[in-house]
Amino acid sequence: MAHFLLSDDQLPTAWFNVLPRLGAEIQPPLHPGTKEPVSPDDLAPLFPNALIEQEMSSAPWIDIPGEVIDILKLWRPTPLVRAERLERELGTPARIYFKDEAVSPAGSHKPNTAVAQAFYNRQEGVRRLTTETGAGQWGSSLAFACAQFDLECKVYMVRASFNQKPYRKAMMELWGADVVPSPVDDESHPGSLGAAISDAVRDALSRDDSHYALGSVLNHVLLHQTLIGLEAKEQLALAGEVRPDVVLSSCGGGSNLGGIAFPFVEDQAVRLVAVEPTSCPTLTEGTFDYDFGDAAGMTPLLPMYTLGHDFVPPSIHAGGLRYHGDSPIISKLVKDGRMEACAYPQGKVFEAAVQFARAEGRIPAPEAAHAVRAAIDEALAAKQAGQERVILINLSGHGHLDLSAYDDFIHGRLIDA
Repeated sequence: MAHFLLSDDQLPTAWFNVLPRLGAEIQPPLHPGTKEPVSPDDLAPLFPNALIEQEMSSAPWIDIPGEVIDILKLWRPTPLVRAERLERELGTPARIYFKDEAVSPAGSHKPNTAVAQAFYNRQEGVRRLTTETGAGQWGSSLAFACAQFDLECKVYMVRASFNQKPYRKAMMELWGADVVPSPVDDESHPGSLGAAISDAVRDALSRDDSHYALGSVLNHVLLHQTLIGLEAKEQLALAGEVRPDVVLSSCGGGSNLGGIAFPFVEDQAVRLVAVEPTSCPTLTEGTFDYDFGDAAGMTPLLPMYTLGHDFVPPSIHAGGLRYHGDSPIISKLVKDGRMEACAYPQGKVFEAAVQFARAEGRIPAPEAAHAVRAAIDEALAAKQAGQERVILINLSGHGHLDLSAYDDFIHGRLIDA
């Protein structure tokens, strides 16, 4: 197993902004009441000015504040690992590399933006942040970030995940967050990310000391995640690779996919692939349209692939992928044909996750396992074609707190949703 590492002083000092590199502007978000394009003033009750500026920025690079870099250096740069044991097991001529984002304090890629968002809010004098979380990766990441900047944190956790993943809740509480199941007004409802966003937005708007933080979808969130792809580019060069042939990542709202894929978007020789669950097939079966980001219709209308803001997916274990919509940037890339999308059922995903864990030793989160599934299929296709192929995936989080799901799969209790 070959590891490709960067030193602390090779951590990127600027985020890669894909917006000016898309060739055409994306459609603007619309005000939910007037249906006119939102203004910075419309967003000010929820976000600090710095993040609003990043949301709309046309600058190709945006500098990372020193205080943010200092905290990111607790775990970044993250390793790039070649999955040689898996390659041998598959008998493939493909070379599979995974970017190991599971090494962060919260165990996923999510702190890359949580730290930045907490910093900018603290800088503006905000004392409290509210948010939603599905599987708990984002909630635990924001709880960690808030602890670094002495901010209060309130997390609305999708009820199905709240019940499935008690130790994610414990992790958030360990870092000082207050965690409640969502929706708060219907204890019989399994919950959805859209409903949890509504709860969190409603809370933030009700208090002068609070802002809302989102873990995916919005432009500034995906911007902060581009550290992943920027590092991976340098590490692939260390491995002697010119470029990846394909970049694969799981996709719920789009943050970990955008993070690893955006720095490669200008290289037309690199295929970009979004991998989603068949139970929540936003890109593969959704409609491209304006829709609300939440279930209650409180957020701006976003131009995106959507299953409808009132869609409630089955309670699969990949809670971070149970979102009705997608990032407007990801949606545009798919609509324009620059990015592909595929979907897998839960059983096939867990089958690949177990194979990966036994070959490589890492236990992937159910979300990250979607990328593993697609990478294995890509490697087998390369074997059948007799072609060398460089495959890059984002191992966006570990599955140490998802062992009940693995127990269900191993013992035949997992529903193949």
